[in-house]
Amino acid sequence: MPENTLPAMLKAMQLGVHTLEMDVVISKDGKMVLSHEPFFNHEISTTPEGKSVSIEEEKLLNLYQMNYSEISRFDVGMATHPRFPQQAKMQVSKPLLADIIDSVRADCERNSRPIPFFNIETKSDPAGDGIYHPLPEEFVDRLMEVINQKQFGSQVIIQSFDPRTLQYLHQKFPEIKTALLIEDHDKRPLALQLQQLGFIPTIYSPAHQLVTPLLVKQCKDMGMGLIPWTVNDIAKMQQLKDLGVTGVISDYPNLFAQLK
Repeated sequence: MPENTLPAMLKAMQLGVHTLEMDVVISKDGKMVLSHEPFFNHEISTTPEGKSVSIEEEKLLNLYQMNYSEISRFDVGMATHPRFPQQAKMQVSKPLLADIIDSVRADCERNSRPIPFFNIETKSDPAGDGIYHPLPEEFVDRLMEVINQKQFGSQVIIQSFDPRTLQYLHQKFPEIKTALLIEDHDKRPLALQLQQLGFIPTIYSPAHQLVTPLLVKQCKDMGMGLIPWTVNDIAKMQQLKDLGVTGVISDYPNLFAQLK
């Protein structure tokens, strides 16, 4: 299914996942929009006129400088994804987080399913402040405005590579679960990463290449979940499960049924 869209979330629930992973950015008019990048990625985007977005123009289509009414006119489901050739083609636009919450709730009620967790990544970094997104405080406040309005806080985990987001969230909204994302090139000791963060998050979420038996033990000793990303190979999934990770983030949740 096209990434960060309602069909993707509904399909994942059909496959039995416990948590829906998604990314959010902010539009010019302050809406929380599902999108992996804060612009229209050339790999998946088509203009309202039916033209493919080019590499040269993608970053000019800055979602933080576009109202949602304009964003919603672009298609992100009809292009053939170069990295996911099996992806279904369908007309679909980038949805609002509020609409995703409503639709998932309705689907769960209709099909007698438990409501999943939402693992929401705040797409921010210092270099993008004021260009692709607001400062972390405003980003978190706007996100929490939607979550509180929908009374959805108990089902939410906020994840980020940007510790500023998590630090502000922990200070102002300590009841919300947090996940610290770690890049594959970040070789700092766990203790140093957590010291710089300033608190122990609910979940530690490194690139899967960084997971070792020692890391599994350290996380368990701290009472911290361990959920590596992005695990798309069934053999690696099985290995990580056998090591004792809490869960995995994957582009292919259909593989989970093959795990022993």
